[in-house]
Parts: sequence; C-alpha cells; structure tokens
Amino acid sequence: MDLGIKGRTALITGGAGTIGRHTAKILAEEGVTCILTDIDQDDIDEAVREIGGDTKGYVSDLSSAEGAKSFAAQLDASPDILVHAAGITGAKGDPLEVTEDDFMEALQIDFLSGVRMARHLVPAMAERGWGRVVYVTSENVAQSYPDEVVYNSAKAALLSFAKGLSMPYAKKGVLVNSVAPAFIETNMTDGMMEKRMEEKGYDSMEEAVETFLEEERPYLKLGRRGKPEEVAAAIAFLCSERASFVVGSNYRVDGGAVASLDI
Repeated sequence: MDLGIKGRTALITGGAGTIGRHTAKILAEEGVTCILTDIDQDDIDEAVREIGGDTKGYVSDLSSAEGAKSFAAQLDASPDILVHAAGITGAKGDPLEVTEDDFMEALQIDFLSGVRMARHLVPAMAERGWGRVVYVTSENVAQSYPDEVVYNSAKAALLSFAKGLSMPYAKKGVLVNSVAPAFIETNMTDGMMEKRMEEKGYDSMEEAVETFLEEERPYLKLGRRGKPEEVAAAIAFLCSERASFVVGSNYRVDGGAVASLDI
C-alpha cells in the first residue's frame, strides 16, 4: 500500500530503540527522510547505518527543556512527522514506596519530552497545513499494573496530552494519534525477562516469557510477545495519508492484553 508520504520528513525520538528503528525502516521504504534522535552515539550510528539512505542521527537528551530546545535548534528544517517513541519503564515497586524522584524521572522522559517536541515542531506543521504526530503510549494507560505505577502515570499523562493536542490542531491539518503496544520484543522487555529468569531461577528466556504470560498477562490471547514491526506498521499507518480521518485515537497493538472495551 502506498502511504502517500513520499518526500516527507519524519523525526523519531527514541529512534535507536527497537520500535523506533522498525518505524524508521517502514517510513524510509515509503520514501520518507528519517531523522533519529536518542541518547547514545553508538546506538544512533548503528541505527542510521541499518536504515541507510538519507537517514540522519542526533544525540540528544529531551528530558529537560534546555535539551529539547538545543536539539530542535540543530534541525535544518521542521519535519512533517513526529513519532515520539522515547521512553523508559522507570522504577517499579509498591505504589506508596516509589519516590517522587522516581515519578519525576518517568514524567520527564516519557511525558514531558513529548510535550516539548510538540511545542517545537507542531506550530510549523500547522503553518504548512499538514502534519502527523504519533505518540507511543502503552497498554498501561488502560490496564494499570500496581508495580508499574510510575510508568502507568507517565504514559497516561502522555495519552491525555495527545488527545488534548489533537483537538485544536486537526482543522489545521495536523493529525495527532497514539499507539499503545503491549509486551513487545524490545530491549526493555528483554531486560524484564532476564531479571525474571534470575529471580525465578528459570533456565531460558522462553520459560520466563511463557510463565509471565500465564501469571501476569492472562488476556494476551496470542500467547507471545509482539514483534516490533507489528507496532511500527500501526505507527506508519497513522503517519500516512491513509489515516486522514483518524484523530485523537489510541490504537492498541497488544495481542488482546487489555481486557476492557476499547471505547
């Protein structure tokens, strides 16, 4: 399917991450020039080589207003598309025992970095009369897990911002949406499963994943981790002309992990 975005430019935060890279690959195949930003130079360099073409990479720290402003100033021109995939799981534990610093870390990285990039980029999209913004949220915005309250809160804030941003800018040609993955094959969930192997004494990653699904994700009916390209496909669609009547949505790519109705 031709997504109708050949010649556009996309900025992908968290671009060296698993979902960010796969999204960039799809967009690049559609003729989009991709700009990746992340916090590690080696990871960025590797991602740029992997995607190829006219892809550019920048090291930046968007967890502060100064960092976001400094990064935005490096861009030659304002992109047509913003995919905000930067994020961390953050601290885990009893909801009353995680600290305010734990909350602030996740809010700065998962939530406020997305707000900052919108402030820098969306006005120019609106002036041109065309733009796409896609925020990567999580199943946790609809189905909260008590030991992940820090992550739940930051991603829920991001979703609320995305919905609010979508309303005034849709008529200006900027369509804002979100994608909510669940338990995807990424470095983040690899780390979760490696920790589970160590804590539970499992012999393999497969055993850790299988038991996690049985004990922690009973509604994930496909019975496996999602693939990053499955999330990237939904993101790419929302970046496209084919999603020209989709505004303020939160597309779940979760294998059925969220038990509630999607209304």
